[in-house]
Parts: sequence; C-alpha cells; structure tokens
Amino acid sequence: METGLSKEKPEVRLRVFRAIDDPEACRLFLEGHAHVLTSIGITKVTSSKNEWTTNPAAFVLIVESLDGKKVYGGARVHVAGGSQPLPIEEATGALDPAIFDLVYKHAMHGTGELCGLWNSREIAGYGIGSIFLIRAAVAISHQIGLSTLFALCAPYTIKPVESCGMDHETSIGNQGTFYYPKLDLVATTMLLRDVPVLSKAHEEDKEAILKIRELPDVIRVEELRKKEITIHYQTGIPHLSEWSLNDTIESAKTNYLKYKIDQENINFL
Repeated sequence: METGLSKEKPEVRLRVFRAIDDPEACRLFLEGHAHVLTSIGITKVTSSKNEWTTNPAAFVLIVESLDGKKVYGGARVHVAGGSQPLPIEEATGALDPAIFDLVYKHAMHGTGELCGLWNSREIAGYGIGSIFLIRAAVAISHQIGLSTLFALCAPYTIKPVESCGMDHETSIGNQGTFYYPKLDLVATTMLLRDVPVLSKAHEEDKEAILKIRELPDVIRVEELRKKEITIHYQTGIPHLSEWSLNDTIESAKTNYLKYKIDQENINFL
C-alpha cells in the first residue's frame, strides 16, 4: 500500500493506543507535531515534551496511512494520575496554582485532558484536526472511564470543542485564559463536564461521538464542506484491561498530597 495521500479520494486510518504500547507510532507523532509547531513559530510547548511517550496514562490518537508508515495528524488524552501532571497543569501552574486544586477535584472521579492536537498541511481542509480527532478523543474518554475532560485551546479550536460539549472554565487564570504558549497567543481553558452524557454537545457531533462509542472499529466516509475522506476507525483501545483507572486515581491523590506538602514547605521557608 502506498503512503501517498490521494487528494481526490483520501483514505486514512484513525487509530488509538496507549503510548507505551507503540513507541514507533509515538515517534512519528512527535516528528509530525514538532514540524507543525515549528512552522508556526512555536518551539517550546509543555505538551510537546517527550515524557508522555512513557506515561502509562497517556492515550494516543493518530491519523495515518493505511500501511502505518505516514502520520498525518494526531491528538492525545492524558489521564490525571499518570507519571506526569496534565499538560494544562505544567503549562499554567506557575501562572495560577489553582489549576492543581481544580484538576484534583475532577481527578477523584476520573479526569483527563485532550492535548497535542495537530494535523499536517497535507491533509488540511478535511476536518481531521478540527472535527474528527476531537470527536474521537471525546469518544475514547468514555471508553477509558473518564467523567470530565479538560482542554487548553487556541482560539481556532474553541468552537469545535464546544460543539463536542465542552464549555469555558473561568475559575482559573484571567477568566480561564492564559498567554500560552507565547505572549502573543491566548489559550482558553475548556472543560467537558459530563463525558458520559454530553449534555451540551451539538446534536450532529453528539450523534457522531455516540456512533464511535458504539462501533469503535468501522470504516466511514466523512464529509466536511463538500470534501469527503474515508476514515478507517480503530478506536477500540488494545490492552485496556491491563490499565486501571482506579489505580490512576489513587496515584492522583498521592501526587496531589505531595504537591500540597511541597507548597506548605515553601510557604514555611
């Protein structure tokens, strides 16, 4: 199978896996994401660091050629309580430590973050980065067992995540906004408060998310602005039984207690 993408009838696979289960796919994800960030002048992003590749609570979505040799886009869902803080905590914690309390409150019932969303220019215009990866990320969050889902959004991703049920979280930063990843860019904190129910999702997006939940492995022809793309969905997460959300929640408790002790020691000094 050729790795070149047909512009007339593009056909790709959208696949989900735990980061630690596929190091080679993680490498291709990193290369592609870094290239996209560099092309828009961003060289330092906390969520683009490589630590997530060994985080047992990081789940990866990639859009790839059918032979798996080319990655056209991707996203990740990190679960709070993994081997690193959520990217939103790493990005904004120094600006407003209240993010740690907010994440902890939701982590006790299973929370995570949609992060690292990107697509290559090669596949731009087909909705991969703006719609289909976001829907799939929300769908697998239910499969993982999450109750809520965070995102730190650039201005152009606010509307698509709102369509999938997220709304503005104003309790941190400047009414939920931060200058990130650089001073001339504004990022907005978004939160999906009911992953199982999706009460605020637009009907079209909610229906699509529920279809992915119901049939995680299926081939669909998707359409955006009269442009069609065939997506081979493989969103059933392999080896999920080897991972425990309850254990991850316990780790989140331990991590938070360490953070509070550290803060008390700093205040004391």
